[in-house]
Amino acid sequence: MEFQRSSGILLHVSSLPSYGGIGDMGPAAYEFLKFLADAKQHVWQVLPLCPTGFGNSPYASSSAFAGNPYLISLEFLSDWGWIAGQRIAGLAGRAGAVNFHQVETRKLPLLYEAAGNFLDRGPHDAKLANQWAEFQEFCQREANWLTDYVLYAVLRARYNTGAWTAWPEEVRKRDRAALDAIAREHRRHLALEQVLQYAFTRQWEDLREAGRRDGIRILGDVAIFVNMDSADVWTHPEIFELDEDLKPIRVAGVPPDYFSATGQRWGNPLYRWDVLRAQGFDWWIQRMARAKEIYDIVRLDHFRGFQAYWAIPAEEETAIHGKWVKAPGLELFQALERALGPLAIVAEDLGLITKDVDQLRMDAGFPGMRVIQFGFTDKGAHMHLPHQYTLDMVAYTGTHDNDTTRGWWELASDVERKAAAACVGVETDKKASPVWPLIRAVEGSVAQLAIVPAQDLFEMGSEGRMNTPAVPQGNWSWRAPERLWTNELAAKLAEVVEVTDRENDPLGEKLEEVDSPDSI
Repeated sequence: MEFQRSSGILLHVSSLPSYGGIGDMGPAAYEFLKFLADAKQHVWQVLPLCPTGFGNSPYASSSAFAGNPYLISLEFLSDWGWIAGQRIAGLAGRAGAVNFHQVETRKLPLLYEAAGNFLDRGPHDAKLANQWAEFQEFCQREANWLTDYVLYAVLRARYNTGAWTAWPEEVRKRDRAALDAIAREHRRHLALEQVLQYAFTRQWEDLREAGRRDGIRILGDVAIFVNMDSADVWTHPEIFELDEDLKPIRVAGVPPDYFSATGQRWGNPLYRWDVLRAQGFDWWIQRMARAKEIYDIVRLDHFRGFQAYWAIPAEEETAIHGKWVKAPGLELFQALERALGPLAIVAEDLGLITKDVDQLRMDAGFPGMRVIQFGFTDKGAHMHLPHQYTLDMVAYTGTHDNDTTRGWWELASDVERKAAAACVGVETDKKASPVWPLIRAVEGSVAQLAIVPAQDLFEMGSEGRMNTPAVPQGNWSWRAPERLWTNELAAKLAEVVEVTDRENDPLGEKLEEVDSPDSI
């Protein structure tokens, strides 16, 4: 699928300078939307919006379908009448990194309190009548994932662990009588979890609609694999490679390479693609239908795994003794398109990519990714240089897994700095500032979309890094400083967009805006 030439910013919702110690869908998100519009940006890229799991990673979620309650705005819940304003006073402010423990112990209980107030008053309070009707409709519409997710969330709290393989056998193996008894005992808690999912969806839909009015689309993220400790695997064990005791037989990862002599053992359970195929890929259709509900464009993480994946015996401690196994590839994407219509998908095809993976991406019609930071090492990486880009690409200065552009520059080798300096015309000194020249290079390329992490707009160093792969602690907590979405910064970025658009459109034949979820 082709996108209209556009540019955008990568900033996860949790990184907004919102009240309450973590970015959320409240006023700060709307301030960011205004900045995007003023800066002539038409794409807001976010990381997965699912509940975070181990290490607070959005890529290790307890559900591939649910929304993260941490991202719900208490300020807006107060405006809705769900909770009194004085009850949310005294929370962490808008500055500083996310303290996830503090969010869990201070913000989350207030979210449950607000949800409880809604449950108690919603059925008979005229001011809440519309929301109560919406809530009931939401529960019916999303029942295919919501019912099992809220039960998993309740059980997680009951047994004080998301590792469902440690639960009692009758619960672990989903004995119907045992689950019905738990549901009766915890009816209110189940309802509270449903309310939080409704509140998340309502606030996200309002935010997305506000962006749509300014021509801003959401580029979201779907990880290929799911977490073992998740509602998805507990609910659908038959579609994963599990043994009779429901423990993984083989797990996901990547083989040894230049960066790691033992590879990476991620530990996600692998799919039984033969079972999924026999079911008409129903689970994946439901997953992508949910993604289509909340995103306008979907980035498929680890795209190469749809062509072939590295399967590691679960008993192995490293990825050395894995092997490549063929995946369904185009067959899956054709099934998704038959069921859901054309999908606006970006393939994350970074790393060591084979010709077969490239061919799958082109056959499916998905644009790939290029990251300018990667282009200055050796000839094998030159495809990441702007003059090598093609139309079917999304170009980045960096991603959530990279250092910021300034941080990369300060740690780069002399060879890399000389190559980058020659490319964009800056001095090679570490104190020089290549950030905006590299932004202009990406924006000025022929790529369909150009995406810049927010940290690069501020010219931040490594202190602004979001994630360092293979480092389990200290990630995902970066937040944008307050009051940096200035009119001056918006004007500077808008000027870059206008100049590079003219350079790529010398005849002035500018495309008209297309008001469609599949067009940017």
